[in-house]
Amino acid sequence: MNAPITDQLPVVVIGAGPIGLAAAAHLVERGLEPLVLEAGPSAGTAVRDWAHVRLFSPWAEVTDSAAEKLLAPTGWVRPDGATYPTGDDWLERYLQPLADVLGDKVRYGATVTGVARAGRDRIVDADRAEQPFNVHVLLADGGEERVSARAVIDASGTWTLPSPMGADGLPALGETAAAGRISYRVPDLKDPVVRARYAGKRAAVIGSGASAFTALAYLADLAKDEPGTHALWIVRRGITDSTFGGGESDQLPARGALGLRAKAAVEDSHASAVTGFRTQAVERDGDRLVLVAEDGRRLDPVDEIIVLTGFRPDVSFLSEVRLGLDERLQAPTALAPLIDPNVHSCGTVYPHGVNELSHPEQDVYLVGMKSYGRAPTFLAMTGYEQVRSVTAALAGDREAAERVELTLPETGVCGGAGLYDDPDAVSGEGGGCCAAPATLQIGVGAPTAPSGGY
Repeated sequence: MNAPITDQLPVVVIGAGPIGLAAAAHLVERGLEPLVLEAGPSAGTAVRDWAHVRLFSPWAEVTDSAAEKLLAPTGWVRPDGATYPTGDDWLERYLQPLADVLGDKVRYGATVTGVARAGRDRIVDADRAEQPFNVHVLLADGGEERVSARAVIDASGTWTLPSPMGADGLPALGETAAAGRISYRVPDLKDPVVRARYAGKRAAVIGSGASAFTALAYLADLAKDEPGTHALWIVRRGITDSTFGGGESDQLPARGALGLRAKAAVEDSHASAVTGFRTQAVERDGDRLVLVAEDGRRLDPVDEIIVLTGFRPDVSFLSEVRLGLDERLQAPTALAPLIDPNVHSCGTVYPHGVNELSHPEQDVYLVGMKSYGRAPTFLAMTGYEQVRSVTAALAGDREAAERVELTLPETGVCGGAGLYDDPDAVSGEGGGCCAAPATLQIGVGAPTAPSGGY
C-alpha cells in the first residue's frame, strides 16, 4: 500500500480515558481522523473504578485545550478551575461529554488484542514503514475485527495491572489463593457493601504512596464510627517526617494535608505501622490471613488486605511492533531517565513530547500513564502535552511537536529515596536527591487520586 492511501486511514487511539480522548481532540483539530477503541462500555472506564476519590489537581489542570474547543459549541463551560473534582465529577462533567461530542469516532466494547504492521511480523524489515498497521479487536459480543490504521496511539493506561504485594514484584506465596480477601483499590467506604467488609475489622494496607495515604485516612474515619476497625500499615522502608510529604510546607496543600491525615491515623492509634517489611507469603489462620516477611517475621492475623503498590503496563498486545522500552521502568527509553524514581525521587519531570515518546517502530506511541511504565507521579497535564506533541508530529508539524508548551511547578512531596537494606534510612541519606521533600507534579487537591494519577 502506498503512502497516500495509508495517510487516508485513521489514527487508532487505544483507550477512551482522559489522555486518549484528548489525543482524539487534538487529531480532529489537526484535520486527522481518529478512531478511539475503548474496551469498556463508556468513557473513562478506569476512572469509574475510583469515582469516589478526589483528584489532587484542580479543574484548571485536568481539562485539555483542544477538548475544550470541541466542547464549547455544545454550551459546555469548564467548572471553576480552582476546585477539585472527584473521579465521578471528572467523568460526568468532562470525559463523557467529550466522548459524546466525538460521536462515532469512539467505539465501546472494543478490546485491542494485537497491533502489527500489515503482512509484517516484528522480524521483517522489508518495506516495513510503508505498511499500515493492523489492529486486532475483540468485540463485546465475542466477534473479532481487524482495523487498518496509519498510526497507533496507545493511551490504555496501567489500571488493569496493579502490582502485587510481593516485594520481588511477583505475587507473594498464597496471594492468588487469598484473592477473595485482597483488594488492589482504594475502598469506597460510602458503599454499604464495601463499608461492611471493613467495619470492625483489622485490615492491612500495603504501600507508601498517595493511594495508601488515602486508604489509611478512610479507614481512620471508619474507625471513629465502627469500634474494632484498625489498619495495619505495611511499608518496605522506614517512616520519617518526609514519608508523609511536605505537610503544612507542601506546595500541594491538600496533598500535604492527606499525608498529615495518614500520619494522624497512626498517632491516634487507628493504624499501626510496620516498617522494613517485605512481604513474601500470605498464610491462612482459620478465616484470617497472616503476612510473612522475607526475614521470617509474621504479623498478627488480619481480616482483609489492601495492596496499593502501584501499577504496570500491559504490552502483551504490542508484541509484534518494535518498542524501545527501558528494562527497569518499561517506559520509552528516552523518557525513562527523566522519570526514574531511583534517581529522581524529588527531581523535576521535565515536559516532554514526541522525541522522548518515539520507538524504533515509526508511528507507534505510548502516552499517558502507560508511557510512565512502572514510574509514579504521572499527571493529566503531562499527558495532554504528550498528545499535543505527538499529534503535531503525525500532522507533519515538527516545529510544534518539538516545542514545549507546559510548565510543571514543583511540590513538596518526596518519595523513593532511602537505602534499600536499611528500613530506617532517611531519604536524604539514602542515595536519593533530597533531604527536604520536593517532587515535581502539577496541582493541589484533597483526598488524592490513585497512586501516580492526576
